[in-house]
Parts: sequence; C-alpha cells; structure tokens
Amino acid sequence: MLSLRLARGAHPLVLLRRLLLTAVAGGVGFLLLCTLGHAATHPKDIDGSLVRLAWCAVPLAATAQLAVAIARTDPATGPRSGLAAAGYGPGRLTLLTAVSAAVFCALGSGLALLVFLQLRGDLLGRPVAATAELLGAGEPLPWAAVLTLLAVGPVTTAVASAIALRPREPRAEKSAPSGISHGLPWGIALTATGLALEAYAGRGPAPAPESLFPLPGRLDGSPPGVVGGWALTAIGLVLAGPGLAQLIGKVLSAGRPGALRLLAGRVLQDDAVRIGRPLGVVCAVASGALAAAELYGTAWESAGPRPFGPLTGLGAAVVIACATATAITAGMETRDRRGETTAALLRLGAPASVLRGAAALRTTVLLTVLAALTWAVGVLAALPLTR
Repeated sequence: MLSLRLARGAHPLVLLRRLLLTAVAGGVGFLLLCTLGHAATHPKDIDGSLVRLAWCAVPLAATAQLAVAIARTDPATGPRSGLAAAGYGPGRLTLLTAVSAAVFCALGSGLALLVFLQLRGDLLGRPVAATAELLGAGEPLPWAAVLTLLAVGPVTTAVASAIALRPREPRAEKSAPSGISHGLPWGIALTATGLALEAYAGRGPAPAPESLFPLPGRLDGSPPGVVGGWALTAIGLVLAGPGLAQLIGKVLSAGRPGALRLLAGRVLQDDAVRIGRPLGVVCAVASGALAAAELYGTAWESAGPRPFGPLTGLGAAVVIACATATAITAGMETRDRRGETTAALLRLGAPASVLRGAAALRTTVLLTVLAALTWAVGVLAALPLTR
C-alpha cells in the first residue's frame, strides 16, 4: 500500500519510467505465453519449446536491468527522515523498491495475459487468423504454467532490484581510475575472443529459413559456437564501456586543455562507472542488430521467406527499448548527482555557456567513438558469416 501511495504522488517523469517498465514487462510476459502456446500446439517438439523459452532470457535480463536503473533514480524510495522515523530504514526501503518493481511488472504481465487471451479468442469473438497457430488457439492452457510464467518477470525484477540496492557496509574505496582501467583489457580480450569464435563456428551454409531464428553455421537452427561468440562479444563490450569512457575523458583533458576540454574530460572520467556499462549494453545491442541485418539481408533474397517473425521483432524491440531507456536513465542520474557541483561552479562565476558547451562536447565525442566501435564490431561479426 505504501509503494502505491508513493507511486501516485510521484513526478510525471518517474511515472513515465514506471509505465515503460510495465510495457516491457508486458512484452516479456507475452513472449513467455507464446512459448507456452507453442508447447500446447506442438507437444512433441520439446526442443523447440525449450529453445523459445531460452531466447526469452535476453529480454527478461534487459527488463531486469531497466528495473534496477529506474530503482536507482526513484526519489520515492530514497532516504527520507519521515520514513526513517516510521521505521523504514535502508533495509525496508530496499524491500519497498523491490515491491514497487514487482507491482509494475505484475501489471504488465496481467495486460499481456489479456492481450494473449483476446488474440487466441478465449475472451471475445474468434481468434485472429494470423496469430492462431502462433499462440496455440483452440488448445487448452495449463493455468498453473500460465501463472508461473507470468510470475517470472515480477520476481526477477524484484530480486534484481533488491540485490542491486541492498544496504552495504561502508568500506574504503579504491581509486576509481585503476579499477576502471583494469576492466578495459578484459573487455577487449572478450570481444576479440567472441569475434574469433564466430568466425570459426560460422563457416558453413545457411540453414533452412523455417528453422527457429536461424543463424548460418555448421549446425541447424542456432549453432552454439555462433551464439556463444555473440555472447562473449556482448559481455566484452559491456565490460569495456567504463574503461572506454574514462579513456575518452583522459584524451579530452590531455595536454594543455582549455576550460571547455578540461571540464568535459574530468566530468566524463568521474561519470565513467555510472554511464559506461549502460552505454556498453547499448553498443552490444546495436552491434548485434547491425550484424543480424547485414547477415540476413545477404543470406535471404527479398522475395524469399523471412527468418524474423513477429515474436523475434517483439523481443528485439523490448531489448532495444530497455537498453536505450537504461542509458538515458543513467545519464539523468549522473546529471542529478552533479547538481551541487554545477551550482557551485555557477556561484563561482563560471558562464552557463561553458557548462553547456562542455556537456555538448563530451556527449558528441563519446557518442561518435561508441558509434564507430559499434559499427566496426557489427561488421566484423557479420563478415565471416556472410561469405
């Protein structure tokens, strides 16, 4: 009840983030229900149902990451003297955050169930012809399985939020530069290993277009080597994100910089941890989308069958929306954390135009470098698979 009261009195921008979380959780719930519909229609195709269920883990993880980012910037669950006096210390505030994430995800799962039943024709009218076979229309659904699958999203986001925001004992902090720079070599190594694994496992003809989310390679369907290579590449980009952001900040402030470059570089180095990994996730998603577009654009003719179905598009849309929203939320979090510093600079007489110029400079340079890196990784990932 307290979480609902805090949600009702929240800022419109905060409500917008929560509605976005509800929408993507609904998309994940719909994907899980479609997997159940496939299992009901094809009871003997156990492997196909398990693979569909495994593919749902990617949008589910993206939804959990978005829930954690929203929880970090949620002012309703931050420390308050009134809540502390009422017995809501750090531990209970963390529990309140987890409950809030679960409530909004449960709302999305409920909406997904209504849409799923309507498209199947279980509520009103006949099933939609285009989705009848895809959703298992006409086949009875085990409601225990339905409720279990719908609970996966709320439980996952609640657990992720509770773990990420759990109270920690204060300890001596290590110097940020050494810790961040240590992750850059590991990220580069994992990215290179993933690209090499894709090049080795991707040699071979493309599989049949009717197979589930086919990827060219030696095996039918989704070759483990290619999928593993893409996973390593994505992990490498995420690990390299903070170190790369800090390196760009160091380059900006190198030599004898003016006030603009110095301010842009130092702020980027300070914010490398908070914005580096979300931007690394965006790079991983964008490079994967670029590689897939390049791969399937050359593997199948325009008039031939399509390897991407509506459910693949829905899953990709959920992942892209979550990655983009998480990066934007992280950027807004860093801006809020710099509020006191910005106010102090203005009081000291720093022109507002210099602060705006520094923000524009670091944003432009960071996005330019990351866009080039994303394009390079996407092209290199698709190059050995299109030969």
